[in-house]
Amino acid sequence: MSLHIRAEKGEIAATVLLPGDPLRAKWIAENFLTETRLYNDVRGMYGFTGMYKGRQISVQGTGMGIPSISIYAHELINDYGARQLIRIGSAGSYQLHIKIRDIVLAMSASTNSNINRIHFNQDSFAPTADPELFLKAVKTAESKGIAVKSGNILTSDIFYDNDPNYYKKWAEYGILGVEMETAALYSIAAKYGVKALAILTVTDHLITGEHITTEERQVSLEEMVTLALGI
Repeated sequence: MSLHIRAEKGEIAATVLLPGDPLRAKWIAENFLTETRLYNDVRGMYGFTGMYKGRQISVQGTGMGIPSISIYAHELINDYGARQLIRIGSAGSYQLHIKIRDIVLAMSASTNSNINRIHFNQDSFAPTADPELFLKAVKTAESKGIAVKSGNILTSDIFYDNDPNYYKKWAEYGILGVEMETAALYSIAAKYGVKALAILTVTDHLITGEHITTEERQVSLEEMVTLALGI
């Protein structure tokens, strides 16, 4: 057992899907996996392992923000041998061509967090997706007829920003959208030599003010989960 995951050795698969919401982890386990077993409920952060088309898969809630996902990624890799971590989360669009319900593959993750500057003595590290995993996701999306967009996204430490125009400087440099975890996931994966990828569904639009309904969210998330499980 680790500090935040109550699982025995061997109970967590080498491939782990990482939704932020623990209830989304439960939904995935109940609707996509078979032979499912709960291995973690510490702090209500559910983790499940099951089978998907003959392959063992785990799904672990991570909570919101860099500190929370950093804890779970570190423990999954170092205490349980996870070797492929796929974040499945939501994002807000910074570009008009990135529309509500679009699926975005995060090639890289810029950030306003100081987490990597702390580790690199104020130098800048560029958190990047594993290239093999990224290419596999693109091919899987093509084979399943799932349209995806890809590029640089922003991992932000701030959800409610005081400046409503803050996003514009990032958008000017081609940032597709914003979320709160990917830069940490990519950095930790790089440190320990494992594969990581973030697959994001656009649920909010910073330019148009649009957001999807609860019903639309479920349909969009289903497509994202199907893609992640197919990699």
